Amino acid sequence: MEAGGFLDSLIYGACVVFTLGMFSAGLSDLRHMRMTRSVDNVQFLPFLTTEVNNLGWLSYGALKGDGILIVVNTVGAALQTLYILAYLHYCPRKRVVLLQTATLLGVLLLGYGYFWLLVPNPEARLQQLGLFCSVFTISMYLSPLADLAKVIQTKSTQCLSYPLTIATVLTSASWCLYGFRLRDPYIMVSNFPGIVTSFIRFWLFWKYPQEQDRNYWFLQT
Repeated sequence: MEAGGFLDSLIYGACVVFTLGMFSAGLSDLRHMRMTRSVDNVQFLPFLTTEVNNLGWLSYGALKGDGILIVVNTVGAALQTLYILAYLHYCPRKRVVLLQTATLLGVLLLGYGYFWLLVPNPEARLQQLGLFCSVFTISMYLSPLADLAKVIQTKSTQCLSYPLTIATVLTSASWCLYGFRLRDPYIMVSNFPGIVTSFIRFWLFWKYPQEQDRNYWFLQT
């Protein structure tokens, strides 16, 4: 196998493994909901926004004919659907959750209607859909900045997950390399903020070691 082919296979495999590993992080929340039969300490919006993100990139991958994007985001969307259904089952305030779900999915359907009905040119549709997915992914990566400000204010990394930070930087770096190899700026640029925010988290873990927070340390062990 040529060096270029081996490198591509390595990058493709890394994208699949790291991304599916990150999506599987929600299985711990699923187990928690099943054991406690409640949604205490489980956030719903990350499931919903990740679902929309997966469906967007799935459409982009299908339009582009990218098998890696199709496989990863199909599995990701299926997992997020499972998490959402479990949350709905155990959540006592179903009306609020259903309203949030209907609102975001309504926006997604409007977007699909625009891209597939009002943008007849396939190339223009691909570019606009890629731009939409990039903006949405970047906003997801930047949304936890409020948590980072809280860490600096409280001088505690209790609200941060070190394993998730590692998974995020590996996943983001893999997709940046993937986008670079394909010369796809939408994939490459949208994942770069994930690397930046992950290194900010690493710096915070270094500056405010978890040993300083005994309660969090015991939870980790």
